[in-house]
Amino acid sequence: MDNTITQPSNKPDFVNSHKIDTENEIEILRNKLVQAEEQNNQLQTRLLDAAVANSSYLQNIQKLKEQIEELKHPPLFIASVMEVLDDTALLRQHGSNQEVLIDIPLEMERKLEAGMRVAVNNGFGIVSLLSKPADMRARVMELIEAPDTDYNSIGGLDKEIEEVIETVELPLTDPQMFIDVGVEPPKGILLYGPPGSGKTLIAKAVASRAHATFIRMSGSELVQKYVGEGARLVRDVFQMAKDKSPSIVFIDEIDAVGGRRTHDGTTGSAEVNRTMIQLLAELDGFEERGDVKIIAATNRIDLLDPALLRPGRFDRIIEIPMPDEKGRLEIFKIHTRKMALDDAVDFDKMVKLTEDLSGADIKAIVTEAGMFVIRRRDKKIMMKDFMDAYHKIIVEEKEDVPPGMFV
Repeated sequence: MDNTITQPSNKPDFVNSHKIDTENEIEILRNKLVQAEEQNNQLQTRLLDAAVANSSYLQNIQKLKEQIEELKHPPLFIASVMEVLDDTALLRQHGSNQEVLIDIPLEMERKLEAGMRVAVNNGFGIVSLLSKPADMRARVMELIEAPDTDYNSIGGLDKEIEEVIETVELPLTDPQMFIDVGVEPPKGILLYGPPGSGKTLIAKAVASRAHATFIRMSGSELVQKYVGEGARLVRDVFQMAKDKSPSIVFIDEIDAVGGRRTHDGTTGSAEVNRTMIQLLAELDGFEERGDVKIIAATNRIDLLDPALLRPGRFDRIIEIPMPDEKGRLEIFKIHTRKMALDDAVDFDKMVKLTEDLSGADIKAIVTEAGMFVIRRRDKKIMMKDFMDAYHKIIVEEKEDVPPGMFV
């Protein structure tokens, strides 16, 4: 028999009941507080979105107001400046060819020159000066950022690089030297040699070293579909070179547009000839152009038209040969100077093995050797990697070529 005596609670039942109700109310209030915080966060997010949308609406309203103000102004017309004499200028309006003699505004007296384009109002008052027209295809040829290439990145071409420096760099960096000696600076150079020998690499190095606008174009880009388009593109490129001088114009694969002139009766052949004639005219037309230099490159100098090779268009014709043993060793060292090489790597053996190969071939071998190291998740390049790369890039590719392909 259980003799335990239950002691009665000292607190009345209504006290305990009141305590439970209070805890429930606190929990309810806590839940409501959490919900209120969530709603507050949502409202703040919506308020931020509304502020962003309002800012966008205000910007659109401002743009519309500006457009309305522009529409209230009278229309402007384009005109060309035909002649400038003291404080007067002869303008020809585009479209109607109407010519008018006007007084030059004071703020434009020293800025206005013959050949410029201007925007004029109904009374032929000059409102603003306009830039010269140029094909967008010509504008994209301008190299804004020079490539990260220097002459020390080119191996085995010391003599050729020295000629390039004398012909292209010195007239731009030290023109006074030519004035003192009384020699007219060379106008341009033509680089020729087999593919991969370093012609384009030299042009990149010039772009990196010379503090001048670098304009690159390919001969194939000058061959256009429609009549007159190629010649117009040539004019625009050389006009841009004048406007942004000092500048260097690099024409790669010039044989695509500068081959011996023939005519087979087709429109395409006639268009190529027209483009080349315009190119010849531009090369001749740069009289006293000490601040614009031309570099051209070709793999097939035997295909070029004799008119392109005559003195006065290219003052220096420089052969870029395949690298000799010393050159190949320099190329290997240039492309591996940032690599971790094993002590057993024998460059002398690789130099003898790569006879008759170009600098581009050697770079491909070095790159492929690095890929072998990456595949095995290592960091150090072994002699075996170079040998495997040589067999993959050179030997296997030659074996894949059908017999008689290059005969």
